[in-house]
Formats: sequence, structure tokens, C-alpha cells
Amino acid sequence: MKFWWLVVSLLLAIPAVGQSGSEASKQFTVGNERLTNYQPANASDRLKWFAVSTAGPLSLLAAGPISAGFGTAINRPKQYGPHWEGFGKRYGMRLTGVSTGNAIEASLGSLWGEDPRYFQSPQRGFGTRVKYVIKTTFVAPRRDGTLHPAYARYIGNVGNNFLSNTWRVQSENGAGTAALRCLLGVVGRMSGNAFAEFWPDVRKRVWRK
Repeated sequence: MKFWWLVVSLLLAIPAVGQSGSEASKQFTVGNERLTNYQPANASDRLKWFAVSTAGPLSLLAAGPISAGFGTAINRPKQYGPHWEGFGKRYGMRLTGVSTGNAIEASLGSLWGEDPRYFQSPQRGFGTRVKYVIKTTFVAPRRDGTLHPAYARYIGNVGNNFLSNTWRVQSENGAGTAALRCLLGVVGRMSGNAFAEFWPDVRKRVWRK
């Protein structure tokens, strides 16, 4: 039990080492950990980010089916069963958790101006961009464009995974499984950042005339 609480504590205390609408994925110049030409997120931006991150194509057609499909293949939790009905339950359970976490991040972050959107790296080079993707999993811009630990993101991740214990089946509503979901949430956010960072380049190469 102490191990899992340690995992959660680390997620909350990760230093600034560091989904996302296409309009937010523009290039900005980073200098002294600050985004220049930056416009703070308003209520409309936050609502759009919530909608796209929760119910956009990447969430509904990629992450959701992959997560639910994997759970169905290994039949976890067993209460749902290894069939289409079980797939649907797992898909829906993931969606409730994602929507809760995104709502917490978008709303709570507005109190201190934390921007949930992803902004592409201004620097080229695969390695540099990979480091940027990792870094921005844990940091986010404030109203002045400076990068700080993404506390609303941490709270949304931990909050939704522990809150969802109240409606999950018994086999996955413990502190240990919630902490594991928190860790997977970090991995998922990093994967979403990577997609937002590199997909525009892939799309240009694949569909270029």
C-alpha cells in the first residue's frame, strides 16, 4: 500500500522537467522557459480543449478502442467478460475517467491560468523534440507564457483515478489499481503529446503532392 501512495506522491511532486486541438498545436519560440507570441487560454479555448481531448477522434477512435480492446483480450476486470459487452463496458469506463480528469484539469487550472493545450516544439531535431514532448507532459504555460509544473493536470489525473473507484468493480477499485492508472495516465498524456508533435509532419509526408 505504501508503495502505491509513493507512486502517487511522485506524480504530484515531479519537477518541471518536462491534448489538444489543432489550432493550439502551433509553433512558438521558447526562451528562458517562456512561450512568446502566446495568448492565454480563455473559456472557449478550455471548452474546446476539453471536447477534443475527451471526445475527439484520437480519444474515441484510437486510445479508447486500444485500451478497451487490450482489457478485453486479457479479460481484466473479469467481471466485464471477454466479449463485446465487456469491451463496451471497458470503453465506457475509460471515457468516464478521461472526461472527469479533463474537466478537473481545464476548470481547476483556470484559477491560476494553467493552460492545458499542447504547443509544438519550436526547435527541430528528433531527439530535441522527444525531450520536449516528455518535458511538456509535466509542465504547462501560465498566463504570462512561462512554463510551470502542471498542477491541475496532476490533480486531474490523480483525482479522476481515485474518484472513479467509487463506481468501478471491486477488483479494480483499490488504491493500488488507482495508482497504476495514474501512472498510465502520465504515459497516455505523453503519447498524446507525441502525436500532436509529430503527426503534422507525418501527414505532410504521406499526403504531399
